[in-house]
Amino acid sequence: MADIIKESENRDKVIVRTSIVGIVANIFLAAFKAVVGIFSHSIAVVLDAVNNLSDALSSVITIAGTKLAGKLPDKKHPLGYGRIEYLSAMIVAAIVLYAGITSLVESVKKIIHPEKADYSAVALIIIASAVVVKLILGRYVKSQGEKVNSSALVASGADASFDAILSASVLASAIIFLVFGISLEAYVGALISFFIIKAGYEMMTETLDDILGQRADSETSTQVKKLLVEEPEVRGAFDLIINNYGPNKNYASVHLELPDTMTVDQVDELTRRVQVKVYKETGIILTGVGVYSFNTKDDEASKIRNEVFEMVMSHDWALQFHGFYVDTKAKTMRFDVVMSFDIAPKEGLAILYEKVGKLYPDYAVQIVPDVDVSD
Repeated sequence: MADIIKESENRDKVIVRTSIVGIVANIFLAAFKAVVGIFSHSIAVVLDAVNNLSDALSSVITIAGTKLAGKLPDKKHPLGYGRIEYLSAMIVAAIVLYAGITSLVESVKKIIHPEKADYSAVALIIIASAVVVKLILGRYVKSQGEKVNSSALVASGADASFDAILSASVLASAIIFLVFGISLEAYVGALISFFIIKAGYEMMTETLDDILGQRADSETSTQVKKLLVEEPEVRGAFDLIINNYGPNKNYASVHLELPDTMTVDQVDELTRRVQVKVYKETGIILTGVGVYSFNTKDDEASKIRNEVFEMVMSHDWALQFHGFYVDTKAKTMRFDVVMSFDIAPKEGLAILYEKVGKLYPDYAVQIVPDVDVSD
């Protein structure tokens, strides 16, 4: 627990420090661009300044969200406040969307009622400098975000790099105006607005996915299962469910298939061992380890298993068959089937019960449908 708290504190410090750098840089850029935009009558530059200001506000919200998410668990929220980070990211996305829509409205007004721009050498130097600053800031923020697994920082870093491209387009339109006398101000402003709206929409959908809960990535699931089946007693690892309660706060449960000869104290020792192993390697806390037993003393059981396995897996919607155990004396049989989303569990169960009943009419059968939640 001490390691978890220490890691969380270090992560929060990195996020806050990086966000402060972003706030200072964006405020200065916004101020300079606003002055340039107002004096040169450039809607594109003014909108670019607004974009920088929204980036600064986003960093403020990121800090607030990180601080609130770092609160220790209590009686009301025993798994902590980590998901507040996702709510703060949602607010940031809403701000970006609002800025994009507002910018688009202003750009359209300027297209209908154009206003001649007037650039100076100083204005061009400031815009060019902003491009360089944004590129450096973007790389720094994104690298820090990847370092501490902060989706908010990674998104901010990518957004800053993208802002550099937008600022470069403003610079290009200014040069075109000075050389050819063609004013693209309002049109570039509209283009910037579309990209801002797109970025806000993507941030919104990604954050919604985190709040709703999404499938654990294939690499993580595979790594956890591999660690578990490395144990000599474990024949298979199934029903892995990883619940996320904020960045780097993952809790999981799993079923292990073990031989029917193991005693309770052996299972207990194994459970504790794999919990420590998985946490050290992945940072995931195994809160629950269930058990499936498999037959080791009955040759007839192996024959029955193979026959039932072939029947179940002959269906396209049957993704996995596990947890099989049969008692040939008591005439009982039980197993789990992972079904795809192409079939309703009720319908799949009805088909399987009917076919198993025809194969083994004397047996009492229990089939548990599992959801395809991990790769």
